[in-house]
Amino acid sequence: MLEFKVAKEKCTRCGLCVADCPAHVIDTAEGFPLITTEKEAGCYRCQHCFTVCPTGAVSILGLDPAQSTPLVGEWRPDPVQLETLIKGRRSVRRYQPENLEPELMQRLLEVAWHAPTGVNTRQVRFTVIDDCDKLAAFRDELLAGIARLVRDNALPEQLAFFADFVKLWEEQGVDVLFRGAPHLLVASVSSKAVSPLQDCVIALSYFELFAQANGVGTVWDGLAKIAIADLVPQAQATLGIPEDHTLGYCMAFGKPAVKYARTVQHRGALIHRV
Repeated sequence: MLEFKVAKEKCTRCGLCVADCPAHVIDTAEGFPLITTEKEAGCYRCQHCFTVCPTGAVSILGLDPAQSTPLVGEWRPDPVQLETLIKGRRSVRRYQPENLEPELMQRLLEVAWHAPTGVNTRQVRFTVIDDCDKLAAFRDELLAGIARLVRDNALPEQLAFFADFVKLWEEQGVDVLFRGAPHLLVASVSSKAVSPLQDCVIALSYFELFAQANGVGTVWDGLAKIAIADLVPQAQATLGIPEDHTLGYCMAFGKPAVKYARTVQHRGALIHRV
């Protein structure tokens, strides 16, 4: 049930909710917005009607407009600061050996989950290792699995370089897979979703920017993704990732042990105008 309700004493009949509905399921009855029973199935549950109403008259899915953050005044971040954040973002490969505060980690995940998804399916699942000791144990299990492949000469030819990672770990204690990060975030989604890979990558992109805005370092961990998804697939069961999920990507994160002093200077953007 959509529980689409309109507080008539607040509604100004401005028609904004009707005009902004991407599914075109909102009608008017006696001048007030209405979603008929036969049109409910077409609702995207995007909450455009809920957020566009200037007086907070519209409620849907049992939500209370008073519980939302008002978008009034200068609520958008300073463009120059946001540009500096994007340009100054670094892939962090040196971390402090300590856990993030639970409250901060929960906030990062909750905000990142607001990232857009295809057809607003909102099925991205965050699997997070939130303790450095747990990640250390998982790293040992993963590297042991890769080491077995090396001993059995079972590494795929195109991934033979993973043998070097095992050697570095066994001989020097160098962690190439997770770079010593205390935490790991894995984004996955049902393989039946409209855009599973894209949904995961977009969610992690939101996570990364908000994390770095909070002083948390991140690194896109393609090596861990390959190891978990392709080399040691039983690791997905260890993480509790559902069998019918597409593993989109992995991101290691934690308190950085390095501070960068300036932005990089990339060459100009590759732009093709039509």
